Amino acid sequence: MTRSNTAFRNAIVASLGGFLFGFDTAVISGVEKSIQQLWMLADFAHGFTVASALIGTVLGSLLAGWPAERYGRRRVLQAIGLIYLVTSLVTALTTSWEFFVLFRFIGGIGVGASSVVGPMYISEISPAKNRGRLVALFQFNIVSGILIAFVSNYLLFGVGEDAWRWMLGVQAFPSLLFFIFVFVVPESPRWLVKNNKHEEAKRVLEDIGEADGTLAVKTIKDSLHTELGMKKESLFNGRYNKPIFYVVALAMFNQLSGINAIMYYAPRIFEMTGLAKDTALLQAVSIGVTNMVFTLLAISLIDKFGRKTLLLIGSAGMVLFLGLVATAFYRQDFGGFDVMFYLVGFIAFFAFSQGAVIWVFMSEIFPNKVRSQGQTLGSFTHWIMAALISWTFPILVERSSNGGFYSFLLFTGMMLVHGIFVWKVLPETKGKSLEGIQRELGIH
Repeated sequence: MTRSNTAFRNAIVASLGGFLFGFDTAVISGVEKSIQQLWMLADFAHGFTVASALIGTVLGSLLAGWPAERYGRRRVLQAIGLIYLVTSLVTALTTSWEFFVLFRFIGGIGVGASSVVGPMYISEISPAKNRGRLVALFQFNIVSGILIAFVSNYLLFGVGEDAWRWMLGVQAFPSLLFFIFVFVVPESPRWLVKNNKHEEAKRVLEDIGEADGTLAVKTIKDSLHTELGMKKESLFNGRYNKPIFYVVALAMFNQLSGINAIMYYAPRIFEMTGLAKDTALLQAVSIGVTNMVFTLLAISLIDKFGRKTLLLIGSAGMVLFLGLVATAFYRQDFGGFDVMFYLVGFIAFFAFSQGAVIWVFMSEIFPNKVRSQGQTLGSFTHWIMAALISWTFPILVERSSNGGFYSFLLFTGMMLVHGIFVWKVLPETKGKSLEGIQRELGIH
């Protein structure tokens, strides 16, 4: 195996965690109504059940950094693989609602940890010339996992009375593969150097394509020495109010678009428009395909046209299509597949803009001293909002005579405000050095 293939193999294995991240996020859309009926859940309990994984995701994203530093990236990825495997089996087999919620929550911890440690590992195990493309594999695998979850739900629909158990249990197969494969990839050379395992780090660096492993180890040592020499600084000391505001607002708008409500409840939304459940699951597949295609398009264009351009185009498209969905619910005039086309249009513009830009922007806007704190804050805000929206969406839909209209009207209004925020407030970071961004914000 060539050195470039070795780096690609390592990235593929780590990005399989992203695939499971996406699959776990979307698979609930095919089972949420079945579990509501099985355990006779009221709207509040039903929303909590669906959101339980997202609550776990918040915790996982907050806590993953410490064990990754203490025990190594590879060991944490192994633990994540085991979490995915165990929770997929338990949620598929349990007859207890309490156990179902508990293990969905634990699975969410795995998702949150994967969203932090997976990209971290790939960036540290990849040669500099290929790093951007290899890290992008993680995002690509997330949207691939979402698509496969929708396809799997559709294919397994009607397989016995407990088809929903198969929908959840099938995740055990890729989880087992991930768990096994993580044992055959190397540890992060950055972590090895930090823990004085210089010879092992040198071998890993040479395996992935570094011409001079000794020099690469020295470069990492110098970088770590610089970081250790930096004075620790709090994110909330007043100097970083601007980037904090930008990131928190962008993360909130990301979820106030309604993206997770649509991903989690897509079949139910389609059923509300008069489609049969099996047909509704098929329509959900179209959302997954669109999400993947337009994410790839955004990845290829984000450095050419800039973050603000993509966000502004996305805002206009999301306002249009969310407004059309709200209008359809207001008139109760669904016209066959009209709502499906509107939602697919929304997903296209979301994936092209917010879906691709948020993580890039969060990684650029904070100085080195507080970047990890800033990214943690952004991820925390994102997942908290995802949990709240997913929890409250079924309550609003079921307890109002036209909950679909009010929900999508809210999402439309939020995307209109989002467009104004991007246009008037958000800075452009395309083509600027990290230091240049900081100087423009007055925080260098």
